Amino acid sequence: MAGIHPRLQQDCLVVGQFPLSHLLLMRDANYPWFILVPDREDVTEIHHLTEADRQQLLYESCSLSAALETAFHPDKLNVAAIGNLVPQLHIHHVVRYRDDVAWPAPVWGRVPAKPYSEAQLAAVIAKLKASLTDDVEYCV
Repeated sequence: MAGIHPRLQQDCLVVGQFPLSHLLLMRDANYPWFILVPDREDVTEIHHLTEADRQQLLYESCSLSAALETAFHPDKLNVAAIGNLVPQLHIHHVVRYRDDVAWPAPVWGRVPAKPYSEAQLAAVIAKLKASLTDDVEYCV
């Protein structure tokens, strides 16, 4: 199976594993920001996945998105596969509020990442776990 790109390992905490994808939390308390990373070697684009894996990734992304809406009540949920700095396929799921520090601009590079306190980290993960029950094996 594929590993997680070093940049994602540096910037994120591994929260769990879906059947296809690693579930990561970006280490930035400015926004609840989760990332799905399909556990496949040398995949940089969604269309590089098999049809079955594409369907599974869409299922996992929709499950995560629905859970984030339930848990965090965003004004908008930004879902994107950018990958300009990290070539490994990964899908960002960023909870956005009209009063967040970057609104309405994209979150990338807008303000420095704000580390989570232990209490904040525990609260974000607890909210996610309460809302996301489908096929996730948690490791935190």
